[in-house]
Amino acid sequence: MIISVASGKGGTGKTTVATNLACSLDTEVQILDCDVEEPNAHLFLDPEINSISTVNTAIPLIDETKCTYCRKCVEICRFNALTIVGETILTFSAMCHSCGGCMLVCPENAITESKREIGIIEHGQRGPLDFVHGRLRIGEAMSPPLIKQVRSFSNPAMTSIIDAPPGTSCPVIAAMKGVDFVLMVTEPTPFGLHDLRLAVEAVRTLGIPHGLVINRSDVGDDCVREYAAQQNLPILMEIPFKRSIAEAYSNGKLLVEVMPEWRDKFKMLFHKIENSLERGDDLS
Repeated sequence: MIISVASGKGGTGKTTVATNLACSLDTEVQILDCDVEEPNAHLFLDPEINSISTVNTAIPLIDETKCTYCRKCVEICRFNALTIVGETILTFSAMCHSCGGCMLVCPENAITESKREIGIIEHGQRGPLDFVHGRLRIGEAMSPPLIKQVRSFSNPAMTSIIDAPPGTSCPVIAAMKGVDFVLMVTEPTPFGLHDLRLAVEAVRTLGIPHGLVINRSDVGDDCVREYAAQQNLPILMEIPFKRSIAEAYSNGKLLVEVMPEWRDKFKMLFHKIENSLERGDDLS
């Protein structure tokens, strides 16, 4: 099973839920931190990193001795990664989406493939827990290629917990697409509700079963609960706003280790997800 833990905005407690859920289960589990712009699951898990690999993406390399400046490569690129100024062709590698279209349309075969580093992947262990995260190169604009590489480590023999990026843009879609269940984490505030609506819309567009965790559940108002009731969105867990929980988070400690009673609560959360999928609840 692959569960993506997502949120419409940052700061809702998404990583708290992902890491504690991963460390509560008795089955073989791996956590894939796909929030590659600012990964922080490692701060709570402190894994032993066993391997580091570089991730590259393809970019065009122009042989100007062959180029006739016909502009076909410029015309096919929808991201303006190529342009011609006089008799000089310029490439903007940071804008390239690596589709390869420019190479296909070049009549002179003047374009070949080069590589550009976009980040690294670190793979390790925390006891029996398998850990993978990506770190996007500073200044890099596109994270989906790196997220896809992190997800390539998914082991079908294990339960995979994905810590998705916040928001509802392309990186989030890359972390949610094709998973079995999306667990959305929100807070009961007007801002939380606003971004939850966007997240639910994105998940339902993808047709993925989903449920809700309300963090800091005893602050704010009932707007999120009312919305969940209207949308037939199951609330699978509520985490209260307590000093002891905030202190554990601030110290980089797992809630299930500081307060062991929470281990059973996260196990129950997982069983609710399993039961929902087994029943085939129409949540998409």
